[in-house]
Amino acid sequence: MADESKVGLKELEVSNNGFEVIHTKSDLFYDLYERKSELQHQTHYCPGCGHGVAHKLIAEALQELGLQDKTVFVSPVGCSVFAYYYFDVGNVQVAHGRAPASATAIKRACPDKIVISYQGDGDLAAIGTAEIVHAANRGEKISVFFVNNGIYGMTGGQMAPTTLVGEKSTTSPWGRRPANEGFPLHMSELLATLEAPVYIERVALSDNKNIMKARRAIKKALEIQRDGAGFTFVEILSPCPTIWGKDPVEARRWVLDRMVPVFPLNVFRDRKPEMPVNNAPPQRPVPDVLEITPKEGGYEGGVASHAHRFKNFTIKVAGFGGQGVLLLGQLLTEMGMREGLEVSWLPSYGPEMRSGSAHCHVCLSKNRIGSPLISHPNVLVAMNEISLRKFASQVGPGGLILYNRDALPADFEAPPKVRVICIPASEMADKLGSTKTTNIVLMGALLEETECLSPGTAMGVIEDKVKKVELLETNRKALAAGRHFIDEHAHLEALSQPDGYAE
Repeated sequence: MADESKVGLKELEVSNNGFEVIHTKSDLFYDLYERKSELQHQTHYCPGCGHGVAHKLIAEALQELGLQDKTVFVSPVGCSVFAYYYFDVGNVQVAHGRAPASATAIKRACPDKIVISYQGDGDLAAIGTAEIVHAANRGEKISVFFVNNGIYGMTGGQMAPTTLVGEKSTTSPWGRRPANEGFPLHMSELLATLEAPVYIERVALSDNKNIMKARRAIKKALEIQRDGAGFTFVEILSPCPTIWGKDPVEARRWVLDRMVPVFPLNVFRDRKPEMPVNNAPPQRPVPDVLEITPKEGGYEGGVASHAHRFKNFTIKVAGFGGQGVLLLGQLLTEMGMREGLEVSWLPSYGPEMRSGSAHCHVCLSKNRIGSPLISHPNVLVAMNEISLRKFASQVGPGGLILYNRDALPADFEAPPKVRVICIPASEMADKLGSTKTTNIVLMGALLEETECLSPGTAMGVIEDKVKKVELLETNRKALAAGRHFIDEHAHLEALSQPDGYAE
């Protein structure tokens, strides 16, 4: 059987009495499929596979609705994973089962886009059960196309959540037994019990009549999303001839004869739910959210206006758990937010509560942040020797390393053109009465050296976080001590170095 993902219909008038029907690909598909270098006109799907037909129906619907340039296609793991080789739209490939979660983020960030989550049964109904249920329950304005062939196709034919009772697979060699493996999951019926979904329908790729019904359902789901109504879900019963061990014609007949009685074709939801009035949160500026009052030259509550002499500024804070590594990153992130910057904070830590390795990434930017992950930070705050040796090489020329000691290790060689400042922050904090303020001493040094954020903003954030008067005073002194150290020591050292960098 021909690969039906390449089939679209065009009519050309050849005479006054009739038409000649020719076959061609939808314009939504790429001209060449680069995954297969030797057969770039073919997809990777097996003959008779339902994915090709589903691709065709989705492409034609998007083309008819004029949505190609607005569409983002989210493909997870499974036979659907290579959709980005075929659809000439925005494409995002995600982890197994996580397509609804990623689609949610994309749609919320870009509400004017058409976001499609395209998933198989092993992906959506097994590892991704939580994601699809909660996305539907929130009424995320995405369209989910669920290809249900009752088996794990890509990974070798294991039993899927939708495998029929009695059907054998590599993980159910005696057939699916409800007492042992449970009953098949009915995802359309399950999601229809929720309040938020707008449209849920199950269709089948079993014959031409049902394929046309599937085409209408897919188009309707996309129209509903285009109109901003809410969550739409189309379950597509699909043949898998190779794993089922059937020829393509027999596999289609099996969908109709065996699958449809278990998964009846139906419209399970077609209504707009009654959502609470004023459900959407108001869009307010950060000062309003934090109850900060504007004043001349800045804000009440310790938030001062500040000149940011950068487009993007990245910081990696690293040390042991218990040193306030992650808290320092959180404080810097909130400071950036209060000063009107785009911010992100990405923690990384082991299972240990104390003494385990920990680090975090902080991005401060005047533009939208593409990824919270930092490969080459502008600043490394190394709170111990292990972190210094592990991350120092990542700091690029012109960068800065703040090291929590009074001197570098004897055998340590700093990266070229990187300024290194050694500051005995732990000892300074201990003299102030609390070693826990080591991170605040380092924050003061960071702000004084780089001027990336305002010390006034820092104090405002600290005042909001620390409620005990004595601890607040210690933190205030720690912040001032870090700044004073830079003024009195580091700047003098810089003057003695011809190029301004530590050698």
